[in-house]
Amino acid sequence: MRAGRPLKVVLTFLSYDDKIHKMREDAELELLLSLDGASYEYGSGHVVEFTVKQTEKTAARPHGISYALVFRPKNGEPYVRFDNAHAAARPGGKLVKAPEAYDHWHRREDDPGRPYDFTTAAQLLDDFWREVKRAMNERNIPNDL
Repeated sequence: MRAGRPLKVVLTFLSYDDKIHKMREDAELELLLSLDGASYEYGSGHVVEFTVKQTEKTAARPHGISYALVFRPKNGEPYVRFDNAHAAARPGGKLVKAPEAYDHWHRREDDPGRPYDFTTAAQLLDDFWREVKRAMNERNIPNDL
């Protein structure tokens, strides 16, 4: 998938001012993979970090990527984390079947994780940034997200 193919974006115009970006699924995954190792530090002493690796497609990682998207204080535990490093506990205990996919997210430092329905790489990034903004606003961290 990463064999030097350029990313292609298709723009669809609904009207003169409306632009909807449509990206092929493999191009979205390429974009996500390109963020691997990226780390952005805010002046407030907080960081956003991306770890994204290509893996074999399995039931646990059906999209063929291993990822961790993290927002945290520079020297602290994550406020927000989206990852697929392990299975998340499913509410309802043993009577509720856990999903095979490991995708899950943590809303706070003490959150053990809740299942995340990974649909596309672009949606994952949108959901992550929305939660980062929520966490920043709840903690009165200046932001322009």
